[in-house]
Amino acid sequence: MGEMRPVTPGFNYVYILQAENEPQRLSVGITPNLAFGLAQHNAGKIRATARYRPWIVKLALAFRDCARAEKFEQYLKTSSGRAFAQRHF
Repeated sequence: MGEMRPVTPGFNYVYILQAENEPQRLSVGITPNLAFGLAQHNAGKIRATARYRPWIVKLALAFRDCARAEKFEQYLKTSSGRAFAQRHF
């Protein structure tokens, strides 16, 4: 069985990252390349997450429809979306 690849052409990934040193701290985002996005966070290139490095991927969902991915990402950033994520992920 082959390894899972973080990039599948035509997909956008909505992800939830978790700070290794502060597991209650989460960050939600969207990217077409999950490995690259995680590397950007862990390299400190994302200002909002730089001080909480290192990060691990807690959840990644692949969407073929970019507009739906963007809507789901925005939902996860709301208070009801955060509550949903805590209950289900």
